[in-house]
Amino acid sequence: MKILRLSAVIESTGLARSTIYKFVGSGDFPKPVPLVGRSVGWLESEVQEWIKGRIEARDLNFRR
Repeated sequence: MKILRLSAVIESTGLARSTIYKFVGSGDFPKPVPLVGRSVGWLESEVQEWIKGRIEARDLNFRR
């Protein structure tokens, strides 16, 4: 199990910091895991699943 810091999530998704937190707040992106103090990270597997879901949604819409 690997935990990604915000910079790695930004790099993996191409989303801005503010967009990531907006999506977290609306339930459209995985919630961060508290680490220590104010530090948080995201489970790599959850971020990858979110990306796969976006690809699947794109493919479904493309076929229509």
